[in-house]
Amino acid sequence: MKIAIANDVAMAAEALRRVVASTQEHQVLWIARTGLEAVRMCEGNRPDLILMDLNMPEMDGVEATRLIMEQSPCAILVVTGRPQDNVNQVFRALGAGALDVTATPVLQGQVGGDSELLAKIKTIGKLIRHSAEAPSPRPMQANGERSDGQVTTLVAIGASTGGPSAVAKVLSGWTAPPGCAIVLVQHIDETFASHFAKWLDDQLDMPVRVIAEGDELVAGSVLVAKTNDHLRLDQNYRLGYDAAPRDYVYRPSVDVFFHCVAQHWRGDAIGVLLTGMGRDGGDGLLAMRRAGKTTIAQDQASSAVYGMPRAAAELDAAQQILPLDRIGASLRSRLGAKLNNGWEPSPNI
Repeated sequence: MKIAIANDVAMAAEALRRVVASTQEHQVLWIARTGLEAVRMCEGNRPDLILMDLNMPEMDGVEATRLIMEQSPCAILVVTGRPQDNVNQVFRALGAGALDVTATPVLQGQVGGDSELLAKIKTIGKLIRHSAEAPSPRPMQANGERSDGQVTTLVAIGASTGGPSAVAKVLSGWTAPPGCAIVLVQHIDETFASHFAKWLDDQLDMPVRVIAEGDELVAGSVLVAKTNDHLRLDQNYRLGYDAAPRDYVYRPSVDVFFHCVAQHWRGDAIGVLLTGMGRDGGDGLLAMRRAGKTTIAQDQASSAVYGMPRAAAELDAAQQILPLDRIGASLRSRLGAKLNNGWEPSPNI
């Protein structure tokens, strides 16, 4: 891939240049020292991938990501020092269209930094290729029947690029009614899944927590997949993780979870597929529709990247294709959810 670097710290930029140059698979296209310079250079010489820092003069990485995705869209990986200390900025950048985040390697002394960054770059390369390919084959599925429980309605949400802010907007300002559980599969590295759940919990009036192996569905809560393995729902309504299918580039896969819902869940269910690069989720949303569940996909105009919702539209998997600001209203209408009076959007959404 042709890779660009946006970083104002000379040592960090050089470290990134050396990592990219260490493999014959990639080349450094250009290096920008500010976010504004990255936006301008991207207009004239668009790379396949930008390694974007968050804190830069003139324009930070969040705003640069937003403008690039609007004007010259390409894959963006946030590479910044101690991303765990900049959680709000990280998720604002992911909401603006960045694909993933990792820590900046240094020239000396950081064991494993180079390999981790190269692994991220390799995964993004696969995502770029997958985004133009046919949908993935259907995941392996388990068999079985449900047993009754306190949760009667399940809302399954899948998202990727641009997903954090999109999910926050869909779920903000209301509380799920009794008997309704919400499960979210967001493409995000397991290193940041707990940070993401905490960030989302700060935006919502419903409790948000990550899913542990063997957890049950919890009414009135938002449950978030937390590992790079695929989230599954079994015939007893237990949640768990499975590394298979191992060849799926999308991890955790929305398709895998949506298929489990179609297979096992006998109550009411709503599948929602939001913005994201690639085609994950379209096939699973179709399975949910064929199983008699309600299905919704985000429209092109409001998507940060119209890949996953487009796959659903092409398969006729979505009963409704809606702009982002109408998806939450549609859910509330169908669920009879309670509006929280006096709600105003968080400035971080």
